[in-house]
Amino acid sequence: VNSTVLLLGESGVGKGMIAKLIHKNSTRNNGPFIRVDCVGIPETLVESELFGYEKGAFTGAKPEGKPGFFEFANKGTLFLDEIGEITLSTQSKLLRFLEDHEIIRVGGTESKEIDVRIIAATNKRIDEMVSSKLFRKDLYYRLNVVPIVIAPLRERRDDILPLIFHFLEKFNKTHRKEKALSPEAIDALSNYDFPGNIRELANLIERLVVVAGTNRVDLGDLPDSVTRYMSKT
Repeated sequence: VNSTVLLLGESGVGKGMIAKLIHKNSTRNNGPFIRVDCVGIPETLVESELFGYEKGAFTGAKPEGKPGFFEFANKGTLFLDEIGEITLSTQSKLLRFLEDHEIIRVGGTESKEIDVRIIAATNKRIDEMVSSKLFRKDLYYRLNVVPIVIAPLRERRDDILPLIFHFLEKFNKTHRKEKALSPEAIDALSNYDFPGNIRELANLIERLVVVAGTNRVDLGDLPDSVTRYMSKT
């Protein structure tokens, strides 16, 4: 379907991967998948980056103007990561698009119809932001058509072990290594909470593959954060 999706979950739980999977399994999979990191765009440039601008729209603008991410994602999917970071004025423009599927470039007067599916994601409590008037209620309802809450890794421990072996195989191949984990190391990792979720797990496994002195990764190779956690539990 083409419904708007809102992905909710802590940082590092895999919201970006879920967004890609949704696009890949949609009728738009032959179209572009454009990911926009709303945190990484300076506040003054958010509107022009999303909606594009006409020539002479502002100082430093390209003479010929420039299309925005919405136009680049036409006939495909636009993934707005960390949607909770955009300003209220940009929220208003995004709401207008969701209502009529048209955009107006910065500095322009003519509307342009765009066929794009929106997937938004955030690690913030959007409902609390709405209550605090930091996020538009009407936009929240427009985005919250199909909400998907992705639980943190500590609440789905059955995923930890297969993820460990997935990333071990991946990084062994990437770095041309043959590292293996001892049973003790596997137990320690399997019982760790991974506050940084899948991102932390992936980075940790890569570090062990690259840094461990022998092909057998043991307890002594694990970082203090994991071994300290063992002593607490």
